[in-house]
Amino acid sequence: MEKVYHVPVLLNEVIESLKINPSGTYVDCTAGGGGHSYEIASRLTTGRLVAIDQDENAIVAAGKRLAPFADRVSLVRENFSNVACVLDNLGIREVDGALIDLGISSHQIDEGERGFSYMQNAPLDMRMDKRNHLSAYNVVNEYSHGELCRIFREYGEEAKFNSAIASAILKQRETMPIVTTGELSELLHKVYPKHIKTGHPAKKVFQAIRIEVNKELDVIRPALDSLVKVLRLGGRLAVITFHSIEDRLVKQAFAEMARECVCPPMLPVCACEKRREVIPIGKSVAPGAKEIEENSRAASARLRIAEKC
Repeated sequence: MEKVYHVPVLLNEVIESLKINPSGTYVDCTAGGGGHSYEIASRLTTGRLVAIDQDENAIVAAGKRLAPFADRVSLVRENFSNVACVLDNLGIREVDGALIDLGISSHQIDEGERGFSYMQNAPLDMRMDKRNHLSAYNVVNEYSHGELCRIFREYGEEAKFNSAIASAILKQRETMPIVTTGELSELLHKVYPKHIKTGHPAKKVFQAIRIEVNKELDVIRPALDSLVKVLRLGGRLAVITFHSIEDRLVKQAFAEMARECVCPPMLPVCACEKRREVIPIGKSVAPGAKEIEENSRAASARLRIAEKC
């Protein structure tokens, strides 16, 4: 039996939130293996789905998964931050709904040679898009002490040991470069005090490096702005996050888009001409116990929804 490329999280919740119109136009900005896309496409009749992913392997997998709906699906290999250009190139001016799943796919983690996992020894890579020149090797072996501290602190939320980790990396680099995930993981085991119980010592650092390599946080707001602009009135935007940094960015973006005015409080009348763009729908949605039991990687997922107004 062929192994599933990626198990889509919060699948039922996403489909319900998008309120799919069979003749509507939808965008899955992170197609992965096509799990969410499949459920969207299967509900379309005369509608259209644009499925985007920057990972070549994901595009191949999604293409196979979505083959039954080839007449209504456009697959595009691109970073979702460029969604406006993708839609423009396809002649699409408005969409009825959009999804962004910000998580790393199960396939990317399980495919050892990609270098995403600290549980498997592989070359330091972590690129979601192999066309990008920056890899985990570059970050680990070329960034300064200050730059490493910054990404460990900001992207790994490692407040206490970021400097010690950066110092250990620089010391190791004086002898020879750090080439594999196993070498980096072993070094991190030595840096963290044994009495500190923070889970696997490589988890925060690997997350930070992956975010830096793929510029994951930089693309979130531009993509949200682009999607809100092309959403039809009443259209829904669904975003799945997997850690507090992403979730905070999405929550703040939706809150800002929902504001009527951003003028200083002392102004007697509004001069900014800011108008509400979306209405956040409810609070964030977490996976249920059954889904977490079946897919432990879904545990940290959160779904936020906004509607164009």
